[in-house]
Amino acid sequence: MKQEINPKDTGRAQAFEMWMQSPMPMVTLVKTFDVTHLYKVSKRRGLKFNMLLCWCIGKAASQMDKFHLLPEQGKLFRYDRLAINVIVKNSKGGISTCDIPFSDDLTQFSHEYDALTQKAAETCSDITNEEAMIVGTSAMVETELDCIVNQYSGIFNNPFLAWGCYKHGWFKTTLPISFQFHHAQMDGGHAAQFLEELQRRIQE
Repeated sequence: MKQEINPKDTGRAQAFEMWMQSPMPMVTLVKTFDVTHLYKVSKRRGLKFNMLLCWCIGKAASQMDKFHLLPEQGKLFRYDRLAINVIVKNSKGGISTCDIPFSDDLTQFSHEYDALTQKAAETCSDITNEEAMIVGTSAMVETELDCIVNQYSGIFNNPFLAWGCYKHGWFKTTLPISFQFHHAQMDGGHAAQFLEELQRRIQE
């Protein structure tokens, strides 16, 4: 459920006042993750690597209250649930977006991921979830990327993660991931905490 709240009643009051009217309030951090374990689980269990990574993102984000807040059009909203947005190639050669409800249950999330992304690809229609806080993702697996900086339009203020293809080394598999967030939603320290939590979820 989406609910408007008073920023003064939250710990983000000062940040909201400082950054809501900023012409460029988005911040991007980049971290190289050790995804060796995630890669092995993907191969061993026959699960999609990007699905597993999206679940880990949702798991880490769900542990932080900042991910349930969204600054939008001069207001602050709180959500009671999360969804992970993925971009899929559709049958017409274009792209469609798909909001996948996050669930602590990996099996359920995997089922929703497969069903909804297939539907979006076949129908060439976006699948949206207006009642959930959306964490955006984009995977450009055609090439290895060191960093991705997303555009800021002033419309899409949601946190956003993007990555390319993972890289195999002698002893581990690594993947740089860019994380963009609105400064009114969280500070750099909160973002760093999220990235550390994401690494822990990947290791698990």
